[in-house]
Formats: sequence, C-alpha cells, structure tokens
Amino acid sequence: MFKGKTILITGGTGSFGNAVVKRFLDTDIGEIRILSRDEKKQDDMRRVYQNLKLKFHLGDVRGYESVRAAMEGVDYVFQAAALKQVPSCEFFPGEAVRTNILGTENVVNAAVDAGVKNVICLSTDKAVYPINAMGMSKALMEKVALAKSRSARNTIISVTRYGNVMCSRGSVIPLFINQIKNNQPITITDPTMTRFMMSLEDAVELVLFAYKESKGGEVFVQKAPSSTILELAEVLCEIFDANANIKYIGTRHGEKQFESLLTREEMVMSKDLGDYYMIPLDNRDLNYGSYFSEGQKSISEADDYTSHNTKRLTKQELKELLLSLDYVKGQLAGDELAEGV
Repeated sequence: MFKGKTILITGGTGSFGNAVVKRFLDTDIGEIRILSRDEKKQDDMRRVYQNLKLKFHLGDVRGYESVRAAMEGVDYVFQAAALKQVPSCEFFPGEAVRTNILGTENVVNAAVDAGVKNVICLSTDKAVYPINAMGMSKALMEKVALAKSRSARNTIISVTRYGNVMCSRGSVIPLFINQIKNNQPITITDPTMTRFMMSLEDAVELVLFAYKESKGGEVFVQKAPSSTILELAEVLCEIFDANANIKYIGTRHGEKQFESLLTREEMVMSKDLGDYYMIPLDNRDLNYGSYFSEGQKSISEADDYTSHNTKRLTKQELKELLLSLDYVKGQLAGDELAEGV
C-alpha cells in the first residue's frame, strides 16, 4: 500500500520517527518527509541515513502554515510530534496544550485541506484515566482527532494508543543499564509497579495495522505482555552480570502504578482483532437521551485492559525479550554510543 507513496512523519527525529525510517527506507516507498523543529537532529539523521528518499522540513506543528506546506502531495501522515515527558508537562502544562492538542488540530486540519489519504495520531496509555498534564493533553488530542474524523470526507483519521516502549529515549531500560555500568544503585519507584513491554518495531507495526484496517475514527491498541519494574531491574542485572544495589525512591509526581490501554467502557465497545483491539468511532450526536437516560449494563461487568491484568512475562521470557533488542545488544557489545533512538 506504500509503494511509490509519500509519507510525512511529524516529530520525525524522535524515537518513533527513526523506527519508521528504518522500517521503510529500503522498500519501494516514494518519499519519507520529516517535519520537526530541531535542525540539529535533522542534520544528524541526514548524515546517518544519507538517502535521497528522506526529505526534511523545518517547522513546528504549532504553526499551521509550516504544517500545511509540508503536507503538499503527501499520502499518509504519522502524527508523532508531542511533548511526552511527564515532569516537563506538569510544570509547563500550557506548552503541552499548544503542542499535543492544538498542534494535532493543525495536523489533521492541514491533512484534510491537502487531501491526504490517511492520518494516524499516536497516543499513549497516559490518556486513559489521566492523572497528569501530559495524559490529559493526550486524551484531548484523541478527542480532537476523532471529532475531525466525523467531518473529514476524503481523509481517514484514526488513533493508535500504546504503552511503555522499551529502550525509547528517556525510558527506564537505558537508565537502569547506565546505572549498572556506572556501579550506581538502581533507582526504583515501586517494586510492584507494572509496565507493558513493547518494542519500537511493535509500535510501528501497530500503526501499519491501523492504516490497513481503519475506516475513520477508530482507536487501535496492540496487546502486549508486561513486567514489574523490580523484575525488569533484576533481569538486567543478570544480563549484565552485575550485583547492583536496588534503591527504592517512591512513586514520583504524576506516575501511575500500572498502565491502562483501554477503559472498561472502551472494552465493551471494542472488537478483538487477534493481536489488537479496535474501538470503533462513537457516532452518537447531541441526542441527550443517549448520554443521560440510557445506559449499558455490560459496562458494569467489564474490566479495564491494563499492565496488571495482561499476560505477565516470566523472568526467562523477559530476559529473552530484552536480549532481542538492538539497544541491549549494543550495550553488551560495549558500544557506548548506542542509545535508545
């Protein structure tokens, strides 16, 4: 479906953008456009890949004109631009609003105006029962995208939602490995805290699945196993043959005990597609009876889909999964320049 096509990745110099580039660069795709505001990261990517299929557009999703200019002639859009660090968004929530919500509105509006075929907006588990500014901004980002999908006649707009991405920039695995290699204590917030274990490749496959299956207005979630943070730290110590001390520092501000990818209300509506869940678009209008005087008994009987109740990896399964990651392989081989991209 991507043969000869042009794709645009907003925020394309980040973890997800690099994973998409690696996935597509050697295929028969026509062009990969990167829209981002960091010229240094763009230059780094240009030097690393040295491929004429890769085109760079300097701009910010906060500015409609730069988004619209980058959208000309594009077939598929990956809306990955976002502020993702929970502490940063807590201290500067207005910035999260301007990038995650209003920036996404610029992207979907520009895509519709430019006649783009399909837009996928990337969301996060933190949008489910949000307790921090980042999650709240992502929850509203989803609402903005799905609302636009109702009126977009020729552009399909949908959302993918995923949890913890292993070895992504700023995530816990690179932190733990760095602490192990520097003979520092491994800092754990809560040993019983659980997180989904999903690779960057899995995240890309989820978006590709959404492109194939979406009709407009859906939310797609990939099923994934999980692990406790304590077992993750213990297995990394085993992999790196380390006897590191583990230091409990307590749950940080805005941090969840477990990740939720689907609410129980969404579980009732969702369709099980094997390795994925799909939540269809809620097509109710402002008929207030549908919201206030009518309910669903099945909602009371359903449960959320979380990292607490999904398949829990054994230590051996977790070890095999970690050893399959390029970042972990690079660190084991002594490549100090290897980083979670």
